[in-house]
Amino acid sequence: MTRKWTPISTAEEALKAILALPKAERARLFDLMAREPSLARYMMSPSPRQLAFDVSAEFEGAPDYVVVFDGGSEGNPGFGYGSYAVITRDGRQRVRRLDFGDDMTNNEAEYDTLIAALEDVSERVEAAGKRPADFTVEVRGDSSLVLRQVRGEWKAKDERMRRRRDIVRSLLSRFGGYRLVEQPRAETVKVLGH
Repeated sequence: MTRKWTPISTAEEALKAILALPKAERARLFDLMAREPSLARYMMSPSPRQLAFDVSAEFEGAPDYVVVFDGGSEGNPGFGYGSYAVITRDGRQRVRRLDFGDDMTNNEAEYDTLIAALEDVSERVEAAGKRPADFTVEVRGDSSLVLRQVRGEWKAKDERMRRRRDIVRSLLSRFGGYRLVEQPRAETVKVLGH
């Protein structure tokens, strides 16, 4: 039997086709999209009703990776910057500094830093020939807005924030388990140096 394919020409048609997929295939599609960071940045953000995010993907014991993140801007909006640390279970630590350029708010810089950190961890796991689903990650930061929006405790009213929140959720859902930990600013400074 030959199946007839109809070309998809609008975002609404694409979303309808994706939502018609069985749940496992839909999850596989989002996993494939998340593997390609350039696609994740431009993917259409589904509404919470369309793609549920499990805010309780807790796990027992120590995480395989700890991500500590922070971002800001010189002016608001202004020149955006950020930094993050990735700490492995065996204690190895790598800190990375980021510059995002002009016309960025503090909250956008916080989100973009977390996105870069989660993409980094995923890419390193895959470069080692493994799957993020076989690892756990704990995200630590002092940004109440980012962590509480990702958890669903606070609404992301602005489209720019919703899009970033959904990318973070997509990246987190690739891991076998994750925790979001709000920590005092002093703890973030201790790890990142600022």
